[in-house]
Amino acid sequence: MEFPIPGPPGLAAWLGEGLAWLELPRLLLRFPELARLPRGSGQPVMVLPGFGAGDTSTFVLQSYLRLLGYRVQGWRMGINTGRVAALLPRVQRRVARLADAAGEPVRLIGWSLGGVLARETARGRPELVQRVITMGSPIVGGPKYTAARPIYRQQGMDLDAVEAALAAREATPIRVPITAIWSRADGIVAWQACVDRRSPDVENVEVSATHLGLGFAADVYRVIAERLAR
Repeated sequence: MEFPIPGPPGLAAWLGEGLAWLELPRLLLRFPELARLPRGSGQPVMVLPGFGAGDTSTFVLQSYLRLLGYRVQGWRMGINTGRVAALLPRVQRRVARLADAAGEPVRLIGWSLGGVLARETARGRPELVQRVITMGSPIVGGPKYTAARPIYRQQGMDLDAVEAALAAREATPIRVPITAIWSRADGIVAWQACVDRRSPDVENVEVSATHLGLGFAADVYRVIAERLAR
């Protein structure tokens, strides 16, 4: 199904991101339920943060997955600067080291722009990746349909060219299972840009959470735990 993308989220959606803090008490209330979800047995997982964020932003999610029995690490590369071309080779090297140490492919979870890096790692090095899970990631258009669009334009980036380049990369499909988590309440990335229409093995899952709340939303944690256990 195709969804037209009108542009980045509007002001009302952006202001709604202020409600992201509500996800934490909801997460605590549902923790007994989440703790009973299927467990791992040491499988490697790497969690990649979004634009302008680092491993601290994914600390709660990492902790939850460790509790479930996975071998979890952040990306350990400081703040995500948003420069995908420069970051991607470094991410691939780190994933390769984790896969080698674990003796099996890695499960990649990426929040926002971190999901773009996870996808491109799987596209370029599918032998290193067992599964990709994205959370509010701008799959279509890169930064064009996000609240970060003005920042990239100030840096002189041609966003139409970026969108065309990303579309061209889809000629090489991602050959690992993908779960794309998205929300209509996303005030940072247009939800239509988070839906994967092209990958051969993809499941698009809608949740109810703000963009900044995706990393702490109980429904997101449930989806992640269930998909990792497959």
